Amino acid sequence: MTDIHIRKDGHAGRITLNRPAALNALTHDMCLALEDALWTWRSDPTVKLILIDAAGDKAFCAGGDIAEIYATGTQGDYAYGQRFWRDEYRMNALIAEYPKPVVSFLKGYTMGGGVGIGCHGAHRIVGESSRIAMPECGIGLIPDVGGSFLLAHAPGYMGAYLGLTTDRMDPADAILAGFADVFVPETAWEGIKAAICADGDVSAVRAASKPAPEARLAALQPEIDRLFAARALNDVVATLRADGGSFATEALERMSRNAPLSLACTLEVLHRLKDGPRDMRAALDLEYRFASRSMEHGDLLEGIRAAIIDKDKSPRWTHDLDAVPEADVARMLAPVTGAPLSFERRSRT
Repeated sequence: MTDIHIRKDGHAGRITLNRPAALNALTHDMCLALEDALWTWRSDPTVKLILIDAAGDKAFCAGGDIAEIYATGTQGDYAYGQRFWRDEYRMNALIAEYPKPVVSFLKGYTMGGGVGIGCHGAHRIVGESSRIAMPECGIGLIPDVGGSFLLAHAPGYMGAYLGLTTDRMDPADAILAGFADVFVPETAWEGIKAAICADGDVSAVRAASKPAPEARLAALQPEIDRLFAARALNDVVATLRADGGSFATEALERMSRNAPLSLACTLEVLHRLKDGPRDMRAALDLEYRFASRSMEHGDLLEGIRAAIIDKDKSPRWTHDLDAVPEADVARMLAPVTGAPLSFERRSRT
């Protein structure tokens, strides 16, 4: 049984992530296989749409498989992780720019790398079990795989709140924030999959959609906008401390678990993207600037150690929450020299 099941089904190119025991975490090989399939089907006139789903009930994809990044990074080999990110981000851009409809069924947890696969297509379906998040700051990374693009263009400053606190979105929150399009009861999903594969027509998705439960974050939007509007991390922290309300206190407590350098760089990235044109490739380029340096100059290895290796949940971050120098942010987000991020189709020779 392979980690990713790729086949044609009627008029659809079908991709099923198939590591349910690992919450369908994305490996490098899965990433490359997915990319190759998308390029093959792009020029296949019999494929009218792409359908992406996952095996199991718990997760569409709970993130990237970061154990190998830790194993290589702790040996001083940063090239493996950098190559993984270049390949993954190129695949994310391919999905976002794909000329045929991409339909994703976001069952259970969709986090990190799962967002990069499932949340950039044209038809992003959530159901009762869907929980979507960008938890990267908790391990010393920043919201990546194009997640910064989605966060930057969420209503008001909701993206800053979600990126800094790593809060999970329920189905309605995901639609509100721009990570999903429609809510469809999960009992209808298999019938919809069969219909769109048979017809090559996505109209069955909209026909089956229902009103999502009320978005939890909608009522909090004014408070989020007031508390998370500042560009600098220390200003956001100061605002939250001065407020002292229950929402601000909980948000600050969530942030205090995460890597301060990642938080500061996340804010800077989101503001750059919010102020500029809507450009997915620009978002991926900024993400790669940080990710490519995150092992050697950031907190990623320590964050992975604390989260999945030693599992002590007590990372020793390099900065204090309200004392991240602007120079350190600038260094992490400076243009990359050496092997750059490219969006050209990879050579298979």
